[in-house]
Amino acid sequence: MKIKDVKTFVVGNPPPGFGGRYFVFIKLITDNGIEGLGEVYNLPFHPDVVAQMVKDVVERYVVGKEPFDIEKIWRSVYGGGFIHRPDTTMMGILSAIEMACWDIVGKDLNKPVYKLLGGQVHEALRSYTYIYPKPGDKTDVYADPVLAAERAQEYIAMGFTAVKFDPAGPYTVYDGRQLSLTELDRSERFCKLLREAVGSKADLLFGTHGQMTAAGAIRLAKRLEKYDPLWLEEPIPPDNQKEMGKVARGTSIPVAAGERLTTKWEFLRVLEEGAAAILQMNLGRVGGILEGKKIASMAEAYHVQIAPHLYCGPVVGAANVQLATCSPNFLIQESILDWKGFHSEILTKGIEWQDGYIIPPTAPGLGVELNEAVALANPYVGNALHLDMTHTPARV
Repeated sequence: MKIKDVKTFVVGNPPPGFGGRYFVFIKLITDNGIEGLGEVYNLPFHPDVVAQMVKDVVERYVVGKEPFDIEKIWRSVYGGGFIHRPDTTMMGILSAIEMACWDIVGKDLNKPVYKLLGGQVHEALRSYTYIYPKPGDKTDVYADPVLAAERAQEYIAMGFTAVKFDPAGPYTVYDGRQLSLTELDRSERFCKLLREAVGSKADLLFGTHGQMTAAGAIRLAKRLEKYDPLWLEEPIPPDNQKEMGKVARGTSIPVAAGERLTTKWEFLRVLEEGAAAILQMNLGRVGGILEGKKIASMAEAYHVQIAPHLYCGPVVGAANVQLATCSPNFLIQESILDWKGFHSEILTKGIEWQDGYIIPPTAPGLGVELNEAVALANPYVGNALHLDMTHTPARV
């Protein structure tokens, strides 16, 4: 069996747009008709450019190869073009190719991918969601702690046992910085009201996006410690793990990080510096499922847990489920609410979610299939990127 072709799908994510403005899916096609599904996460280019990049890489390194030879394909792409380093653009493309190969392998063997990577450890996967706005909201749930606390109670009633929120203010290309007193006060008030609302029924996950310096993050953490968050997420930019280690040692709140990192080599520095207690690899960027498994295994040796990141489409979500199911040190999985809405419509069968937990699929491969009719009916027509940052300095 050889890979002979690739299809790409640039899909606009209709309102409310949770998970990003668009998704980039790929299908690898073999000479015996098996198709493998993958997803690229958040490259800093227009998605039509990303689709062309995918085609070029597949034609250059993957066509004619056996999908079972994942390590060989991985190394060819990783080192191709004399790169041979954790380049986020190439690794996003490689991640999609790699998970598509695993989808083919699982289908050919009639096994879920997790059965091929050590077998099933978890019967159900604890999940969390961001606190999202709803139609009819009179204020901004991202900035109003009273409304956020009410929304958190709604999510607990659905079955969630953890909720995430990010009240620390804008993230900019000039970060890290010291948060303003207003941002510090708002962040503390969010934690206070949310803890009062949920009590011990749910963990609080304090999300940030690298806004702070290490000193600024410790300053914030001192205010939040009394509300016992499960984690403080990516408190400083992702480019200096030694500084992140200062934050980890300066607070009792576990540090979580990794959505902007890629490959085992970048995560090794996190572990060596003691920079995080929870690793948040995104399988659409980190290098795919096997690379995620290697990182999870390294983390296991450090007694560090994993919480796969997801702010994209459901194919990365499905890959995350495969990794989480076979990883002993899995902690919790990010969900886009309960996987309803467009994250379900874009698949012929959605990811199964019950009372706060994801149920691992028994279908072969990734366990999901793209609804091509829905994908083609929702092309992305904008010019904005999947995610972006503010390009002017934050005013303190």
